[in-house]
Parts: sequence; structure tokens; C-alpha cells
Amino acid sequence: MKKKRTAAPQKTGAGPGTLRLIGGQYRGRKLPIAEVEGLRPTGDRLREVLFNWLQFELPGALVLDLFAGSGALGLEAVSRGAERVWLIEKHPRAAAQLRASAADLDCPALVVEGDVLAWLARTEVIPVDGVFLDPPFAADLWAETLQALLQQGWLKPGAWLYVEAPVRHVLSMPAELKVVKEKRAGEVMMRLLRYQAVN
Repeated sequence: MKKKRTAAPQKTGAGPGTLRLIGGQYRGRKLPIAEVEGLRPTGDRLREVLFNWLQFELPGALVLDLFAGSGALGLEAVSRGAERVWLIEKHPRAAAQLRASAADLDCPALVVEGDVLAWLARTEVIPVDGVFLDPPFAADLWAETLQALLQQGWLKPGAWLYVEAPVRHVLSMPAELKVVKEKRAGEVMMRLLRYQAVN
């Protein structure tokens, strides 16, 4: 996961410090993590699993990293060949650090400081190939965000969505989305979904 603003369930991670990109063009680069309480980057092991799932999906892809936090997912996607990634993050300090990291990498990442649902509703839609959805667990924003993506036309046919949630959370799944891969990692469930419009 990127980072969590909730105490339970906790993800593993060292807290504020540095994020290491683990693959692609910027492999090995270390980027600062904003000192914001509760922020945790998705660990190397979980990211390795996720990006193995996505290895053939990322080159040339347009990607949304919603609730971007440390940028562990969105910046890793850029490193592995995504054409452009939008990182949406509400916390000012975290967003500022994301901007600094994107500038340091000189990469095609656009950082937006603001509320995810408000941004999806007001922004001119550019259909994307993939979405990272890892909201603060306590906020319970999975269903609302998935509906916004679908209803507002953000997903290309066949788009993938990575969803991270507590193991005990029952994910409300619209008919247009199908689980294609999933894995439990401690108290976290990793799911990869595929979008297909329903006639």
C-alpha cells in the first residue's frame, strides 16, 4: 500500500523515511517520504507481486494513482514504462513531496493536491488504462470511488484496477468489474480487477 492514515489494520513499513523504487528505469532510486502521521509505503514484497501482475500492462499506459500517499505505486508505474501517471493526494505535505519526487525523477507524473472524488467529478475525463485504488482504510471509500470511475467514464475497455483493502472488508463489486488476481498479505487483501462494459 502506499500509506495509510488509519491505525488498523497496519501495514508493514518503516514509516517516514525513504521509498526505494524496485524496478524499471529508476530502479534503486530512493525518494523521501513526507512526514505525515500514518503514511506507509507499500512494502517491497507486495510491490514485487503487484508489478509482476502488471508487467505487460504498464508500457505506454495512462494511469491514475488515487489516494497516492507516498507515491509508491504511481512512481513505480512510471519507472516501469507508464506513459503518464496522475497522482491524486489530499494531504498538502504529502502532495508537496510527491511533486518534489516527480521533479527529481524528471518523469511524466502529474501531482494533484485535492480530494479524489471531487477531482474525478470536476476534471475533464481522459479514459485511462489502469487505476491504483488504495484509500485510507478507515474512510471506506472503495465503493464510492469505483462507482465514480465507472459512471464518469474514466476507464478504457479492458482497463485494470488494483484495489487494496483489509482482509475483512467485503468489497462491493459492480457487475462491470471482475477479479482476475488476488492475494492475501497479512491483514491486507490485494486484488487486481478488470473492467468490461456490460451491454
